[in-house]
Amino acid sequence: MTTSSENDNRPLAVLRVDSSARGDASTSRALSDRVIEKLKAEHGDVSVTLRDVSAGLPMVDGAWLGATFTDPAERSDDQKATLSLSDTLIDELRAADVLVIGVPVYNFQIPAALKSWIDLVARARETFQYTESGPEGLLKGKKAILTFASGGVDLNGVADFTTPYLKFMLGFLGITDVQVVAADRQNLDETAVDRATAEIEQLAA
Repeated sequence: MTTSSENDNRPLAVLRVDSSARGDASTSRALSDRVIEKLKAEHGDVSVTLRDVSAGLPMVDGAWLGATFTDPAERSDDQKATLSLSDTLIDELRAADVLVIGVPVYNFQIPAALKSWIDLVARARETFQYTESGPEGLLKGKKAILTFASGGVDLNGVADFTTPYLKFMLGFLGITDVQVVAADRQNLDETAVDRATAEIEQLAA
C-alpha cells in the first residue's frame, strides 16, 4: 500500500474508530490493536488518532440539518456550534491515510453510535458532492480496514448487513479500498479470533 505519507515523508496518519461497548473485553478492539501494531511494524512512523464513539454521539436532528444546509457564510453562531462536532470528525477523516474501524455486530447491524458517526461525517459539500453524473465522494486516496466481530453472524452471510452497508457508505464518501478482518461466529467457532489474527498478518502492505 503506497500512501500519501510515504510520498511526502510524513508519518502514516491512522484514524481509529472504536464502537464496542465491551471495553477491554471487546474482540473488535483487540483486533484493531493488532492492526495498528501491523501498521507500525510495516510503516514505522505512524500517528494514530483515536475516536471512541461507544458512549454515543448526538443524533442528527432538525437543527443539525438546518445548519448543514445553510450556506456556510450565512450560518449563525448557534448553527456553527451545532456543526462543531461534525466539523471535528470530518477533519479527522480528511487527515487520515488509513481508517481502522471496529465493527461489532449488534442485532445484525452496526452499533447505533457508529451509525451516528457516519451520519455526522456524511455531509454534502464536505465529504461528498452532487454532480451531473451523480454523487461523488471527496475522501479519495484513503484505505479502510474493518475489524469485524460477531457471535453468530457469518461475514458476507445472509444476515451480514454490516459490511455491505459500511463498504457502500465508505465508497459513497470516496473510500473504495476496504479490507475486512473478521472474527465471525465466535459463539460457534473457537478458532475465530485466531483466524482473524492470522488474516491481519496477511493484510496487504
